[in-house]
This record gives sequence, structure tokens and C-alpha cells, in this order.
Amino acid sequence: MTLIEPVMKEINEVMSLVDETQIDQAEKLITKDERIFVLGAGRSGLMAKGFAMRLMHIGYTVYAIGETITPSIQPGDVLVSVSGSGKTSSIVELTEKAKADGVTIVGVTSRADSPLGELADATIVVPGATKAGDGVKSIQLLSTLFDQSVHITLDVLCLKLSQRDHVSNGSAANTHSNME
Repeated sequence: MTLIEPVMKEINEVMSLVDETQIDQAEKLITKDERIFVLGAGRSGLMAKGFAMRLMHIGYTVYAIGETITPSIQPGDVLVSVSGSGKTSSIVELTEKAKADGVTIVGVTSRADSPLGELADATIVVPGATKAGDGVKSIQLLSTLFDQSVHITLDVLCLKLSQRDHVSNGSAANTHSNME
């Protein structure tokens, strides 16, 4: 039984539904003049941290909410919050507080009409299956399809940022860890 082909078909279907203009709107909010913070729970949090790592590689000041060395978020900062359902209480509550404090919000979710989607200044809808059953149906477990597609979507955002900022692959490689 082969599973690679159906999994790739699912990912391609979701990515064909991601509206690239939403990625472009998020790109406009993320500049090197601001500090960028990322937030997510579980695997979505890991996707957010992967995004943060790539932002660091291309020269951004970026932090993951919840890490011991993360400073407090301030007005003028940007928060990228990731939640498949857009309803995860811990994510929505922290995002609401940040928004009330003057932080710019980029929401990444499977539903534009979710609390996170409606709260964000820019929302990127990634309609992959979530634990709640939202989005493109999947043979994969839980929100795997959403997480895979978020990873690709946020990598596309990083690519757009690196091209806009004229950051070469060689330049990014210079910030990559040499401890591997």
C-alpha cells in the first residue's frame, strides 16, 4: 500500500486553495523594523517555531511566546498566531491581549470566520483538515494536513520576505547554526 501519493495529493489540494494575496497582506506587516513573535500550541506551535527559525535566518528579530528567554511583547510588535480551528483558547486569549495592547496580528488558521481569523489584521487561511474536522478531508491523523500545509505556507511567506529584503541563500546560510 502506497501512502505518499494520496498524502501529496491532499497537500497539493490544500495549497491550491491558499490565497496568495493573503500571504502578500501578511508580508506587508512583517518588516525588520519590528520584533516578530510567534504563537501556537502543539504541532501548530512547532510550525510557528519553524517559521521563527527561518525568519532569524533571514535577519529578523524573532521570539517564540512561552520560551524562557522571550521578552514581553509591546505595542508595535507583530504576533503571528497559528491555530487550525482558530478557537484554541490559550492562543485566542493571548492574541486578544496582544491586540488590545497595540500589537499587529497575523493569524494562520483553517477558518477565516474563527475568533483568531476575525481578530487578525491579516489572516492566512490554510484549509487543511484539523482535529475539529474543518478543511480539506484527510486520510492523515488529526491536524497533520493543516500542519504540513502551514509549514509550506509560512516557508512561502519567508521566501517572499527574503526576496523583498534581498536576502540571498548564502546570506541566510551565514546565520544557520554550525553546531550540527
